[in-house]
Amino acid sequence: MSTSDDFVAAQARVKQLSKSPGNDQLLALYSLYKQATVGDVSGERPEPLDFRARAKYDAWATRKSMTREAAMAGYVALVDKLTDKLTAKHG
Repeated sequence: MSTSDDFVAAQARVKQLSKSPGNDQLLALYSLYKQATVGDVSGERPEPLDFRARAKYDAWATRKSMTREAAMAGYVALVDKLTDKLTAKHG
């Protein structure tokens, strides 16, 4: 399977997790997904009182210059980790 195929499969698997990941993991998933699908973050950083938008922007900004393939691979690896973690707790 190609990295792109693995990425698409991971997107489906993350939606099937029995428990929502923590905020840090959600931000990591978001930032890797955006870097893989859009590329480097653009636009102005959201205002300080818009906590959610600012956190998402900042998380994505940490991925600046990461290649599309590396972001896809990172996303797949994180979904694998989350899937294994939840399976180990329930299995």
